Amino acid sequence: MEDFFQVGIITATHGIKGEVKIFPTTDDPARFKKLKEILLDTGKERISFDIQSVKFFKQFVILKLEGIDSINDAEKYLKRPLFVPRKNAVRLERDEYFIADLEGLEVKDEDNNPVGILKSVLKTGANDVYVIELQDGRELLLPAIRQCVLDVNVEEGFIRIHILEGLLDGT
Repeated sequence: MEDFFQVGIITATHGIKGEVKIFPTTDDPARFKKLKEILLDTGKERISFDIQSVKFFKQFVILKLEGIDSINDAEKYLKRPLFVPRKNAVRLERDEYFIADLEGLEVKDEDNNPVGILKSVLKTGANDVYVIELQDGRELLLPAIRQCVLDVNVEEGFIRIHILEGLLDGT
């Protein structure tokens, strides 16, 4: 399981006082209001910054991080990802999972036969879609709905599924 979750990427500077514009990679950008600190990945290390202020502009989050006090300070962190430790992650409801915990899980059918590996999760408007690499190399796009996803066991490393008729046609 992942110990850190990416919550955003610094896309631009904002003003001249060191604020940065963040493209959120979390389902709930409002979560930035609750964070006191954030980890910035420089590519070589992760640096912890206290969050001084949070604002919202269109789909972006504007952060003022302690110690980044000018546009020049902020520019060196452009295109760098931001992380939070698992302990600061949002609380999940029942039957909710972090995508990072699902990716790489073994996928089995109703009879516990191996089907493949969950490669990624596509976010769609209605429901998520699991991208499963089948054992024969094909790819299955499985809707993450109760009729298809029977059991998720992150601790034991598997997802049990039911493949609806027609989903494997043409793959």
